[in-house]
Amino acid sequence: MKRRALLAAGAAGVTGLAALPGPARAALPGGMPTYTYLRDALTMPLNYNPTGEFIFPCIRGVYDKISGARGRYYLYYAPHEKPGGICVAYANSLAGPFTEWTGNPVIDNVLPSTTVSHVSSPHVIWDAPTRQFYLYFHGENTTTRVARSADGINFRDETPILSTRLVPGTTETSYARVFEHALPGKGNKYTMVFMGVNNGRRRLYHGWSPNGWDQWQFSTTPLVNPEPDGVTDISGPSLVSRNGTTYVAYHGSDGRMRLTEVGNAFDREIHLGTFYTPIASDNGRAAAPSFGTDGGVQYMFYEAGARLNARICIARAA
Repeated sequence: MKRRALLAAGAAGVTGLAALPGPARAALPGGMPTYTYLRDALTMPLNYNPTGEFIFPCIRGVYDKISGARGRYYLYYAPHEKPGGICVAYANSLAGPFTEWTGNPVIDNVLPSTTVSHVSSPHVIWDAPTRQFYLYFHGENTTTRVARSADGINFRDETPILSTRLVPGTTETSYARVFEHALPGKGNKYTMVFMGVNNGRRRLYHGWSPNGWDQWQFSTTPLVNPEPDGVTDISGPSLVSRNGTTYVAYHGSDGRMRLTEVGNAFDREIHLGTFYTPIASDNGRAAAPSFGTDGGVQYMFYEAGARLNARICIARAA
């Protein structure tokens, strides 16, 4: 089926699960595991806590990349309300607990090129050719930026790479995550998924780059739309590779996290439904998943709670 037909099928209420072979017929979409809340990632009080809320966790293993790391894993997160601030915590296990880096924030809203109202939504990758960490974040909501670091804590060279002018019709371009994923015919190594606001609705878009730092190009067509999910808005995308194909995990305006298959070539849009429903302690909303594996056990870090009142949680696969 072509991408347009698949979207139409989703809008008609057909999830596509029955048509997919193998693991996709599992109880959860795409054969996703059942994640169970383990603990809050951060223990209060924190040294840096200007607004009492934190969003958009990104978990990264650093033990095999740098020497002198404070823990095997770094957790990046941020407040969203002004002034925001990109923060780091560390632990020797994905099960936590995580210890706050005393020098937070590692990036504040006073940037080398400008001062913005806030910076937030950190996502970090390791670029092996340059042996550097690249940190993607937004500030303002119209602009996504990248900075780099040799140690994962001291970042420099803040550079804007995405703005609403590069995706016509959008009024926000933010909440970006970047992954090593080559798209056919694009000559890229890295692929970005991000939220764009178009006609007042939050949709998911994508872009690509050969090196993750510059030469970014962006599709003007949404990759995933909210209508087939029966919600008004979707955000917080993350790529998931399973079963020989590629999915986008994200949250909707009803507080649930969903999975949509986009395929390795990003040429489809098969809405598969909910893979995580908020539990009581999530206070009605689970969002912005970041996935990792430690000792063969799968973990999911996510934000729980209403916008501007969220905290970072750890869930473990059953």
